[in-house]
Amino acid sequence: MNGKSALGVLLVIVGSIAVLNFIGINFGAILGFLLPFILIGLGIVGWMNSKKWIGGILIVIGAMMLIGKLGGIIMLVLAIGLIVVGVGLFKKDKRKAY
Repeated sequence: MNGKSALGVLLVIVGSIAVLNFIGINFGAILGFLLPFILIGLGIVGWMNSKKWIGGILIVIGAMMLIGKLGGIIMLVLAIGLIVVGVGLFKKDKRKAY
């Protein structure tokens, strides 16, 4: 990539951020959600290019950040699982009673 292309990419990114802010989309929130995926992707690239330590560290950091961001969804799935298991236990008790 030559200097003109790099400057073009930089201008497109800065312009996109300005447009997103103007229409009310907070770019920080989008970047905060995408950063774990970027780290995991860079970690996979590092792992594939025989940089196992750096790739592994980036994957672990990205996964920990992603778990933090998706903590509410994970708790919701856990709660639904507990409800399903509880209902299943009630049904087993009713079958044994007859």
